[in-house]
Amino acid sequence: MKNENKRDLYLKVRVSHEEMDAIKRKFQNSGIDTLSGFVRAMIFEGYIVQMDGNELRQIHKLASSINQIAVRVNSTGKIYDNDIAEIKDGVNKLWQPLNFLQTKILQLKH
Repeated sequence: MKNENKRDLYLKVRVSHEEMDAIKRKFQNSGIDTLSGFVRAMIFEGYIVQMDGNELRQIHKLASSINQIAVRVNSTGKIYDNDIAEIKDGVNKLWQPLNFLQTKILQLKH
């Protein structure tokens, strides 16, 4: 029977000094006992999250719009229907990608 825990192969990866420093910091904060165990955990259980800049720009744009509306409401004491419609439209555009991202984050192992 094959011993699945036998690790007799090496994986060699070149990194810069800065990258190694970052790896060591993440390893120290991981709670994992060995650097090898940390690297294996990142390879087999780690996730790469890719978000395009468009989603981040939409979030920023919506946050800016809400902030501008809040400033206007605070100074005038009035909120307008088109302000509410603008916020709802922005939230509707962002809801799907944010909900997807939240689902993926909740699936991560701790």
